[in-house]
Amino acid sequence: MKFHVGYQADERFKQVLLTHAAQIGELYFPWDDFTTGRGINSREQQRQLENDLTDFAAAGIKFDLLLNGNCYGRQALSRAFYQRIGDTVDMLGSTYGLNAVTTASVVIAKFLKNNFPELKIRASVNMEIGTPEGVEYLLDLFDSFYLKREYNQDLAVLTRMKKFCTDHGKQLFILANSGCLNFCSARTFHDNLVAHQHEVSEMDNAFEFPGLCHEFLAQESAKSQLLSHSNFIRPEDVALYENLCDGMKLATRTNPKPAAVASAYFNGRWHGNILDLTEPAHARHFLPEIISNDLFPADYASKRFNCSKKCESCSYCCDIQKQATVKLTDFLITEGANEKC
Repeated sequence: MKFHVGYQADERFKQVLLTHAAQIGELYFPWDDFTTGRGINSREQQRQLENDLTDFAAAGIKFDLLLNGNCYGRQALSRAFYQRIGDTVDMLGSTYGLNAVTTASVVIAKFLKNNFPELKIRASVNMEIGTPEGVEYLLDLFDSFYLKREYNQDLAVLTRMKKFCTDHGKQLFILANSGCLNFCSARTFHDNLVAHQHEVSEMDNAFEFPGLCHEFLAQESAKSQLLSHSNFIRPEDVALYENLCDGMKLATRTNPKPAAVASAYFNGRWHGNILDLTEPAHARHFLPEIISNDLFPADYASKRFNCSKKCESCSYCCDIQKQATVKLTDFLITEGANEKC
């Protein structure tokens, strides 16, 4: 499996990526102050990014520019905006080499397809495409698509979508380690809020919005439902997807342990708290307990592939979560004992 990995300025993470360059399909990154699905890129971060891209390019790693903001406001159709996109894509291509652009805008996709036919144009996971119809409407604009994350563990949907994309000469990718809760009612609002973070940060704001997932999981009664409400793929289960997608995206742009995330998926195993691998990460809501990845049954993913998806009347995931939940102190004691053996 090839992985699309999100850039973060972290030296240990960088060394992991350079060591495993052969497993990286693309490195995706933001540029300057273009709105993307995550935060603001500062000038200091920009300079570090430029230095790191040079090293990644020397290692043969391909690049994917993110233009996946959910909203571009008054610039969304402006001539100056597209002139700037064109100049940026042209510069990145000549300086570092550019393999793809991931966007949530059909207009940006059309502009790039018309002016940079050699580029691969990819539909962002933020577009939430989960049906053949969703792909069919965009066949002339995109070369590949990220699947709506809620269908990561639905074998019927995965099989249908992969076949439809392949039959039409397109590629299908999936996001492996999202911490977003399934069918989040506030996702569109949150994505729009992030897209306008530049303006929002300049205001005297009355509220903070950390994300509905964090507010939900802060409730004691909700914590036991995390697994049934999640769509992340464990590193040990990646092999099940070899014929169901053309690659996996790893969310590593804001995860506090990007090197650990990348290493876990590159190596196909993780010995620790499964919540440390997701973005957003929800580990803090559960401490001093963790959900130990070692305590998942080997057939967990295959059972979720074929379940009825009626979580409100099924306790399987809740039972597995309860089985895998341990106190952090107990986990560390067991881990230490194993190291001594």
